[in-house]
Amino acid sequence: MGAAELGAEPGERASLVQFSSAFCQPCRATRRILAEVADLVEGVAHIEIDAEARLELVRALGIEKTPTVLVLDSEGRIVRRAAGMPRKADVIAALGAAV
Repeated sequence: MGAAELGAEPGERASLVQFSSAFCQPCRATRRILAEVADLVEGVAHIEIDAEARLELVRALGIEKTPTVLVLDSEGRIVRRAAGMPRKADVIAALGAAV
């Protein structure tokens, strides 16, 4: 997945792609966690996608609930996927598969 699909520039080393919806409480906490991790790890971008506005992409990727987080490597390949609010330690560990 590249900038065209994501609607933002992917990270140089990896990207944390978050699918959210407007009234999703866990999405807010997930946004904070992913932003913190992206700030900690050089070359990692956090990209948030509004699931309701991007239904075609949601369907193509089989996203069933929000938040769903995809970890993409530098080539834009999905290396990890998780639904629900992640723990910060789990996000950092998942990045290990991407960088």
